[in-house]
Amino acid sequence: MSRRAYLDWLRGVAVLIMVEAHTIDSWTRLDDRSRSAYGWALVVGGLGAPVFLFLAGLALVLAIGSRISRGLGEADAVARARRRGWQIVGLAFLFRAQAIVVSGGSLQSMLKVDILNVMGVSMLAASVLWVIGRNARARSILFASTTAAVAVATPLVRTTGLLGPLPDPVEWYIRPFPGRTTFALFPWMGFLLAGCAIGLWLDGARTPAEERRVVTRLAVLGPAMATAAYAASFLPPIDPALSVWASSPTFFVLRLGVVIASLPLAYAWNSRRRGWSPLQELGLASLFVYWIHVELVYGSPSVAIHRRLTFAQALSAYAAFSVFLFGLVRLKNRALGPLSGALRERYSRG
Repeated sequence: MSRRAYLDWLRGVAVLIMVEAHTIDSWTRLDDRSRSAYGWALVVGGLGAPVFLFLAGLALVLAIGSRISRGLGEADAVARARRRGWQIVGLAFLFRAQAIVVSGGSLQSMLKVDILNVMGVSMLAASVLWVIGRNARARSILFASTTAAVAVATPLVRTTGLLGPLPDPVEWYIRPFPGRTTFALFPWMGFLLAGCAIGLWLDGARTPAEERRVVTRLAVLGPAMATAAYAASFLPPIDPALSVWASSPTFFVLRLGVVIASLPLAYAWNSRRRGWSPLQELGLASLFVYWIHVELVYGSPSVAIHRRLTFAQALSAYAAFSVFLFGLVRLKNRALGPLSGALRERYSRG
């Protein structure tokens, strides 16, 4: 197993969570949505996006560090990371164009802000912070402090009138707008920047023993953050007009703590296993799965079952659909052949 194959494994878990969230949301009929089981399914599904963004930030930093260690100049390594951010932004618009072709819609929907938009812009922001920081310590402080600032500012950003004069498409990136924003930079950018901070910590581990020490500390940090945030959720909110579970720093820290705690769990699970892993293969194909499944779940291909299944039927359909997606991943990897193997090797090195 590659040293950090557990990150791909965790990304594979996030893929299953993402697919669960979308299928249950799209296919469960309305009268079954009041069940507590449906509510818990949404809670679990809500962890997919934070994990993806966190791992994207972590991978960004590990990739920069890996390239520098192989002899590439720091400026060139950061430039490649910045290019990757622009690529993700471009893919976000291409994804919206595909949705219009497959399921119809207006050209204005091209401006809708989804997770790829936020991920790409956040990667660009992370690249800027890397350049501002002159060493690993300064960068760690910058990433951590900016993460905290994003979390604390979110309830203020969502209520301030100062953003009103901005062009609507710009404002949609900063805070939610009905029908135009699925994810906004506040607070979602914070998960990617937090991943960058943890990525610097992992990148500084030069031996397996050092990495185990880092992971052990994360096993303490993550649950501590989640526990403290849950306790703080019983305190009065910063803005009573906003739900604690919508935009508050408390909810952000709670989710971030759970995400950080998932890293040691993934590390422990994979340290006992060797060889091929279906979850790792799903993780390496996460962008491919995201790309193909959203329209299959929400678009015209599955319109016959939109909001027409019981919760139990939707769970069964989710399981069958996940197997189908994995089959497509296998077919894609077989079709790519050696190229697929090269990509797996590249990503397994971080």
